Amino acid sequence: MTIADAGHVQEGDWLVGNPTGLQLASALWIGSVGLLILGLQPVLLGALYTEGHVTGDELALVATAEMIAIAIGSAIVAMLLPARNMRWKSAVLLVVLALANFWTAFSESPNSLIVARTLAGLAEGGLVAVATELIARSRRAERIGGYFVTLQTLAQCALALLLALYAVPAAGSAGGFVALGIVCLISLVVAWIVPDDYADLPKDEHFANVLTVPAMTALLSIFCYFMFFGAVWAFLEPLGAEFGIDGRTVGLMVSASLAAQVVGAMTATVFEARIDYRFAVTVIGAVAAISSALLASGPGLVVFWAVALVMGFILLFIVPYQIRMAITADETRTAVLLVPAAQLFGLAIGPIAASLLIDGENFRPVPEFAAASALASVALLGVFVLAGRRRVPA
Repeated sequence: MTIADAGHVQEGDWLVGNPTGLQLASALWIGSVGLLILGLQPVLLGALYTEGHVTGDELALVATAEMIAIAIGSAIVAMLLPARNMRWKSAVLLVVLALANFWTAFSESPNSLIVARTLAGLAEGGLVAVATELIARSRRAERIGGYFVTLQTLAQCALALLLALYAVPAAGSAGGFVALGIVCLISLVVAWIVPDDYADLPKDEHFANVLTVPAMTALLSIFCYFMFFGAVWAFLEPLGAEFGIDGRTVGLMVSASLAAQVVGAMTATVFEARIDYRFAVTVIGAVAAISSALLASGPGLVVFWAVALVMGFILLFIVPYQIRMAITADETRTAVLLVPAAQLFGLAIGPIAASLLIDGENFRPVPEFAAASALASVALLGVFVLAGRRRVPA
């Protein structure tokens, strides 16, 4: 089934509203532009570090500030602003993001970079909400969510390849960020295809809908899962170095893992309706914990490669099932709108929390922390299931 098929004009496909396939695809693309940076950070931020614009600590601050800003931006637009004039909002956010990318390209100081990427993150979060607001209105939100993560990861892979081969070698990090800004401006054409007004979801007392045990445990489970991945991903190169694996090989692993993410997202899209979300979240959480434990055990090259590929595959495979968990927690679908925020906060907090455990050149506590985060995600699913059972008789 294609994205266009998913958005085919049938009243039964949507809780409210009835977007065309082209409108749905446009909204998913706008959201994907907001998340391009997640796949491009190793290329662009790595170039900033290599060129001496930032130190290692400053680089971590730049990356963390942007991810937290994306989470805040997506939550603000989804929770506080009405889903009206979405074409204008998309266009304005794309222009702001383009300007922030151009600002980044010509920033001279770390503080300027942090401010520029924070502004970029807020705009990127708003663009993500353009997609998630529409996904939340679909009766098959899990499947549309699968299409969304597949599209964004394919776009990340393609653009990362172009930047690494052409833009960055020719013009450095500045060329990469300028190219990213140009992608935003080109996407203005797509912004005018997005549905202008999304039909309203039942959002009365929407904060109360989220402040329940099922909704909070569902979002915390998602947060902990992405904290696991964020911790390992941020320190993959020093972990490899500790076990005798050179940086170039780890770079190849990162590229291969991005491809595995695409495969994982596409596989989940095919099988999401056939696997119970509780089973999927439990098994994937266990796989995440085992993979992290293997990294902590001092693996050889083959095992390290296998773990990198497995982690890439499960990262996006789980997303449709997390969406289903959030829908089950809150039938008004308000909690679903906060799923991207929970994911991005996890990606941002994971490296910070894990870094507190690092002792000198010993990075083994990082995968140990990641394993604990993955197990916490599964434990929170258990709390979620118990809370749901108690709620049914009431």
